[in-house]
Amino acid sequence: MSEKPDKKIVLTGGGSAGHVTPNIALIPALKNAGFEIYYIGSYNGIEKKLIEDYNIPYFGIATGKLRRYFDPKNFTDPFRVLKGFSEASKLLRRIQPDIVFSKGGYVSVPVVRAAGLLKIPYIVHESDMTPGLANKLSMAGARKICCNFPETLRSLPADKAVLTGTPIREELGMGSREAGKALCGFEDDKPVLMIIGGSLGAQSVNETVRYALPRLLPHFNIVHICGKEKMDNLKLTVPGYKQFEYVKNELKDIFAMADIVVSRAGANSICELLALKKPNILIPLSTKSSRGDQMLNARSFEQQGFSMVIDNDELDEDILVETIADLYSNREKYAEAMSKSNLHSATNTIVQIILDEIK
Repeated sequence: MSEKPDKKIVLTGGGSAGHVTPNIALIPALKNAGFEIYYIGSYNGIEKKLIEDYNIPYFGIATGKLRRYFDPKNFTDPFRVLKGFSEASKLLRRIQPDIVFSKGGYVSVPVVRAAGLLKIPYIVHESDMTPGLANKLSMAGARKICCNFPETLRSLPADKAVLTGTPIREELGMGSREAGKALCGFEDDKPVLMIIGGSLGAQSVNETVRYALPRLLPHFNIVHICGKEKMDNLKLTVPGYKQFEYVKNELKDIFAMADIVVSRAGANSICELLALKKPNILIPLSTKSSRGDQMLNARSFEQQGFSMVIDNDELDEDILVETIADLYSNREKYAEAMSKSNLHSATNTIVQIILDEIK
């Protein structure tokens, strides 16, 4: 039984699911450690929707996107950031937390800056191999900077950096293979291939998978998480192929059912695959459509023996089918490598760091 809350913590982070789900993973452990938890995000960002199921107070503030490129909004967003800083300051004075934990994203910057001004300690977590702009702006005043990759330690202050891994929701490891097969309508014993396009989908991956269905379906049942509005209505009744835009509570059952996985290389997604020891193929976003963090993440996992990697620019039907066959044949080798990783206890490690900083 958890103790009565005697400490207060503010969680912040948003803009994408990757900046929220690690915070969600921390909530049960923080409650057990005696924390009263609050969340500060944007007015209507994805973080608001994701947090609403957890019965913790949520506060929205004004946000402005931090861009490295020219956009007319660059002239108005600084004023939104200043407004967000003012709103965050008022909230922190009202809540009076013992500590702030930031998962990054542009909404977190006004919150940690306000915390620093009010002498409230804060901790930053960086999931990608190289820090994003929001975290770069937040690190100077942080007590500790948690990170996910051994390579990241080289680019962080030695007295602050801690290799923790990323917190993973415990319930993801509590799924049922039978429930997953029932959800998808899979009735035979073929192995299950899971495709994860990310919360916003991955058009090139989605299209290539669908082109390859005639070659894959004789060997696999396929569950495909496509992304919002990315389902192919012409393939809704294809036997052995089940599509979802987004999966929430049933994700644990789909993971339990999956024998191998094809995924983008967002840091949180690949850490879930590592924690669940799922042999995987990563298809990172290219530098044409991202800052290149997914490519670095994927190569690190490849070098550690956790993943196979296909460059997005080289992706085609033949390469995908051949790599899936190769992965399935060698799946036990990848599962064994992942089982030897020492980054499976990130939640407990981070909660202990939080408690140490309060002391």
